[in-house]
Amino acid sequence: MAAKDDKGKQTKIKALYRKWVLGLWGLFALGVVSVFVFFYLISLQELPTFEELENPNLSLATSVLANDGQELGRYYVQNRVPVTYEELNPNVINALISTEDHRYHRHAGIDFEALGRVATRTVLLGQRESGGGSTITQQLAKLLFPRPNLQGKSQIGRTWTLVNTKFKEWLTALKLERSYTKEEIIAMYLNEFDFIFGAHGIEAAAETYFGKRQAELDIEEAAMLVAMLKNPWRYSPIRFPNNAKNQRNVVLMQMNRHDVISDTELDSLRQLPLDITRFRRSTHIDGLAPYFRMELAKDLRRMLARPEFQKPDGTRYDIYRDGLRVHTTIDHRMQELAEEVMWDHMAEVQERFFNEWRGLDPWTHDDGRMPMAVKRAGLNRLIRDSDRYQAIRSSYMSEILDEVASNHNADITDIDIERMMTASESDWARRTLQNNRAITEERRQMYDEILDGPLWKKLTNSWETFQEEVDRQFGEPVDMTVFAYNDQGETDTIMSPLDSIKYHRMHLQTGIVGIEPASGEVRFWVGGIDHKYFQFDHVRTLRQVGSTFKPFIYATAIFLQGISPCTKVDDVPYTIIPGEGNFELLEEWAPTNADGTFTYEQYTLFEGLKQSKNTASVYLMKLIADTEPVRQLMSSMGVNSDEIRRDGDYKIPKQPSISLGSADLTVLELTGAYATFGNNGVHIEPHFIKRIEDQHGRLIYQAIPEETTALDPNANYVMVEMLRYCTDGHFAFRNIESDNGGKTGTTNDHTDGWYVGVSPELAIGTWVGGADRWIRFRSFANGQGSRMARPFYTSFLERLEDDPLANYNPEARFIRPTDDLGIEIECDRFDQFRDRDRDLLDRDIFDDPFDDF
Repeated sequence: MAAKDDKGKQTKIKALYRKWVLGLWGLFALGVVSVFVFFYLISLQELPTFEELENPNLSLATSVLANDGQELGRYYVQNRVPVTYEELNPNVINALISTEDHRYHRHAGIDFEALGRVATRTVLLGQRESGGGSTITQQLAKLLFPRPNLQGKSQIGRTWTLVNTKFKEWLTALKLERSYTKEEIIAMYLNEFDFIFGAHGIEAAAETYFGKRQAELDIEEAAMLVAMLKNPWRYSPIRFPNNAKNQRNVVLMQMNRHDVISDTELDSLRQLPLDITRFRRSTHIDGLAPYFRMELAKDLRRMLARPEFQKPDGTRYDIYRDGLRVHTTIDHRMQELAEEVMWDHMAEVQERFFNEWRGLDPWTHDDGRMPMAVKRAGLNRLIRDSDRYQAIRSSYMSEILDEVASNHNADITDIDIERMMTASESDWARRTLQNNRAITEERRQMYDEILDGPLWKKLTNSWETFQEEVDRQFGEPVDMTVFAYNDQGETDTIMSPLDSIKYHRMHLQTGIVGIEPASGEVRFWVGGIDHKYFQFDHVRTLRQVGSTFKPFIYATAIFLQGISPCTKVDDVPYTIIPGEGNFELLEEWAPTNADGTFTYEQYTLFEGLKQSKNTASVYLMKLIADTEPVRQLMSSMGVNSDEIRRDGDYKIPKQPSISLGSADLTVLELTGAYATFGNNGVHIEPHFIKRIEDQHGRLIYQAIPEETTALDPNANYVMVEMLRYCTDGHFAFRNIESDNGGKTGTTNDHTDGWYVGVSPELAIGTWVGGADRWIRFRSFANGQGSRMARPFYTSFLERLEDDPLANYNPEARFIRPTDDLGIEIECDRFDQFRDRDRDLLDRDIFDDPFDDF
C-alpha cells in the first residue's frame, strides 16, 4: 500500500515537474518572442537609416584657407571642423579608450560585461558611482538622438521612455558597427560631441580651451577634454575648475591603469594645474582678414547658387553647414603685415584728425561746404539705426503703431510721422504735403486719414513722449566700452550714447588691397580699421578717385598719339567749349589747378603727372578729343565703364572731367587697373578664390581668370617710367629697394585721400577717408593723399622687404621691351631732336636748289 502511495506521489511530482519545465520553457519562449517583438516595435520607430548613418547630418564649419594652407577663419552655425582618425592626437585616443571603453576593440557595439557590472553594482548593490555601461559606439548613437522630454510624465512613463530610448541606442550602435570601422566611429564621436562655449568637436575644443590644434595637445590637456565627455557642463574648466581638475586626474589614473602612462608620469601630470589662460570663445570675425572673409561669404553665396556649382542632387551648398574648404589667394604673412602697418598708420592719422577738430563738432560746425540739414539727417539716421533707439521706440510706440496699422492697414515709419507732424502745423504745410508728388497718392491719402482720424492725438502724444525719452537717454552719460587705438582695441569710459555715435563716426576709415600683377591674385585685403566696431568694408566701396585717375589719361594719349612724356605743356587755363571734339558739352568747361592758380610756365608731362597739374590732364583730354578711348582703356583694365551708377550716369562718365578724377571706383577696381601697368600692359582679372572643395575633397570650383591685353608693351613701359618718375628722389621712398612707381590722389575738400603704387610683384591701393563725406581734415596739408594714404604704402613695402618670412622679391624689376620703344623717354635726347626739328622747320625751303617741283 505504501509502495503504491509512493508511486502515486512520484507520478504527481513528475507531472508537476513537467508542468514547471514546460512553464519555464514557455516563459523563456515568451521572453524571447517578447524581446524580438520589442525590438521589432522599436525598429519601426524613428531610427537612423543606414544611408543616414553613412552620411550623418553634422553641421560642419567651412574653412577659409590662405594660399599656403593656413586657416584664415571659418563660417559656421556650429564651430565644427572634422578630423579623421589618422589626424587625431594619440593622447586623445588613448585617454578616450582608457576612460570610456577599454574593451572597445573587443565588442560589437554593446559591452555585455559592462552591462552586467552596472546591473549588479548599481541596481542590486545601489552603488551610484559604479560607472556606466555605454560603449563609445553607444555614446555616438546617443548623440544622434534628441534627448527625450520627461517633463509631465509619470514614473512609469519616464521609465518606459528611458528604456525605449536605451534600446533604440543599442540598435543604432549595432548599425554603426556594421556601417563604420572602429577608427571611424571614434573620429565621428569626437567630431560630433559638443564641448560647450561654441566648441563643437575635438578640433574646436582644443582651439577654444587651449588656443591650439588638437594634434598639438599635451597629455594633461587631452585628458581634460576627455573628462568633459562625461558631462561637459559639470566638468567645465571655466565654470567648475575643481571638478574639471579632479575628473582630469581620474582620466589620467585610468590611462595609468591601462598602461598608457607610467606611474612617474601619472604623479607628475596630476600635480599640474589647469592651464586655461588661452581660453577664448570663437566668433566669425576671429582670425586674419575679417573684412575679406565677410566679403568672400557674399561672393560664395552668390556663386554657389548657380546651377553649375550645386550639389550632385541639385541642392545648394551651405557655407555655414556643409564643411567646404575655400582655398584663397591671400598671402598669410602679407595679410599680417598689412593689418599691423595699417593699425600703426591709422592711429597716427586719427591723432592728427582729432587735433584738427579739437573743440569743434563736425555735425554743428558750418564750413559752408556741406548743408547742415544733410549733416543732421545723417546723424539722425545713425541714432535711429542704433539698438538703444529701437528699444525705446518699441517701448513707447508699439501700442499706438499697432492701432494705426490695424485701422489703416499700413505700417508707418518715423519719416511718415515727421511728415504728418509738419503738415499739422498749418494749412499751407498740409497743402504742401498733399502736393508732394515724390510721395505716392496712396501714401498721401493715408496721411489725410490719420491726420483727420481719432488716433492722431494719441499718436502725437506718444511721439512727443518718445522723443523726449530719446533725448534724455541719448544725452545722459553712462559707462560704456568704445573703440581705441591701444593693445586691446577698446577702452572703458563714461560717455553719452549720442557722443559715442559721434566719436565712432569721427574715426577715419581705410580700404587697402594688394594684387599680384602677373597673376591677378589678391594677396591682402584690409577693409577697415577694426571689424568689431566698424563692419562696413571699404575695399569694394565706391569713392571718388581724384588724381589717381590721371595716369589712364596719360596712357591713352601715349598709346593713341605716341606722345612723349618729355613733351612740354603750358601751365595756363585750358577750356573745352561746346561742340569741341566729341565731348557734347552744353557749356564751357575751364578747370583750374587744385590750388586755383596757374604758373604760366612749361612743364614736361613727366612733371605734370608728378605735380598732379590739372592743366596737363586737360591738355591731353583736348588732344584725345573724346572720352571714349579712355573709357575703352578702363574697360580693358577691368573697370566696367558702361555700368550704370545710382545717379543714372555711367561708372566712367562721358565727360571730360574724368581727366581730373571725377569717377567713383572701388579700391579693388582701381588697384586692379594699376596692376596692368605692372604686367607689361596685360590685365588679369583680380580674383581671390583659387578653388572650392566639399568636405570629401571633391572639386566644386576652380579659378580660371580672364586675361586682356590693354596696352601695347611699349606704351605701357612709358607709363611705368612716368609712375617711377613720380617717386624718384622723394624722401618718402628713400628706404625702399623695390622698383616701383605710383600716384597720389585727393578729392574735392580733401574728402578722400588715395595712393596707388605698383611694383613688378605687387600693386597696392590705399584709400583713407570718413564714412560720411563731411568727416574730413580741415586742412589740405593733412588731408591730401600723400599724408593720409601714401605712408601706408611706403611703411608696408619697407616691412615686407625686411621680412625673411615674406614671399616677396624686392630685386624684381619692370621689363623693358627689347625693341625700340618708338617714344622718346630721355628728355635730353628729346629736347635735342626737338630743337633740330625746329631748325628744319624754320629753314627757308624755297631757297632749296633742288626744289624744282
